[in-house]
Amino acid sequence: MPAFHDRPRFPRGFRCASRNVGLKPEAKDLTLFVSEVEANAAAVFTRNHFPGAPIILGRETIKGGRLRAIVANSKVSNVATGAAGVENARRMAAAAAKELDTDAGRVLVSSTGVIGVPLPIEKIERGVVGMAGELQDDPLVGAEGIMTTDSFPKAFSCSVGDATITWVAKGSGMIEPNMATMLAYIFTDAALDAPTLDRLLRSAVQRSFNMLSVDTDTSTSDTCAILANGLAGPVDETTFREALVAGCIKMTETLGRDGEGAEHLLRVTVRGALNDHEARRVAKSVLNSPLVKTMVHGADPNVGRLLMAVGKCFECTIKPASTDAWINGFQVVKGGERLSFDDDTVRQALKREVVDLEIALGVGDARAVAYGCDLTKGYIEENAAYYSS
Repeated sequence: MPAFHDRPRFPRGFRCASRNVGLKPEAKDLTLFVSEVEANAAAVFTRNHFPGAPIILGRETIKGGRLRAIVANSKVSNVATGAAGVENARRMAAAAAKELDTDAGRVLVSSTGVIGVPLPIEKIERGVVGMAGELQDDPLVGAEGIMTTDSFPKAFSCSVGDATITWVAKGSGMIEPNMATMLAYIFTDAALDAPTLDRLLRSAVQRSFNMLSVDTDTSTSDTCAILANGLAGPVDETTFREALVAGCIKMTETLGRDGEGAEHLLRVTVRGALNDHEARRVAKSVLNSPLVKTMVHGADPNVGRLLMAVGKCFECTIKPASTDAWINGFQVVKGGERLSFDDDTVRQALKREVVDLEIALGVGDARAVAYGCDLTKGYIEENAAYYSS
């Protein structure tokens, strides 16, 4: 496990700026992340059948494998806006490129916020002017400009030899990705080519962001990108990969804990599954169950809900006689049967900020971990009028 810095910092050559350009009443709503030199890059995007205009453009942009910058706005997602939305995304890239004196094909565009609202592109085009003069070294500044319902900006970093890796992300609702979380950007000064970045990113995402779910809903705007400008020189790939995975898992847990209305980070570990697919399937089934989520929220040790969530995975190899379960280290099921345990002890365990549920299936050697949160009234209040607000 790498040692994360006490305060996040950028790798060599990366800086950011954010400001309010009028999309929100007051809070920051536009961010620029910039490398002083072109960086090798890779990205993965949502698999939703209604991708936003920035996703459509981003899939084209990332084919070049090189980026100078990322420009991202919050409040309006530029989704379900047709050809005009794609043109606005192109204008957004062009405006950022002009400000940075680079090519629009080297700028990745992201938008997050309300779906189905035209992007106020003129405000962005005017607002980006002068941002190059405001670039600074604090990743949290960039994180502020991409927040929607997040309760705090999310960024951290660690060292890998002479290189640095920095993660910046946002997301607290509409999260069950098939690629990554809503918006996640990874920056490094390590020297890695684009194909290597693509391979490492996909492997890390599979174990981290792809195992995150707040509400079972896959956003139309999900983007996860990694940029490597090479200013620190080569690194040991194995060490880099381990740090990349650890940081992606750390950000996954951070996003899960900040799920809309969440009061608990929920981790579900499934071991002894027949294969990786079934381990992931069962872990997600337990994590996504509204009844399990409310069990955690209410600190109610109703272990029947765990068995239900495992047992409804009809296509998986489940043998009740070999199935055991634990809640924060207290065994509550053995051989498919509820054990006699002290309710108050387990209830207190469920009140911890981090709740670990562990399922042992006893039919193989595969293991998976899923990450998420409890379900509270706050989630309903946050989303009951999201469009109107």
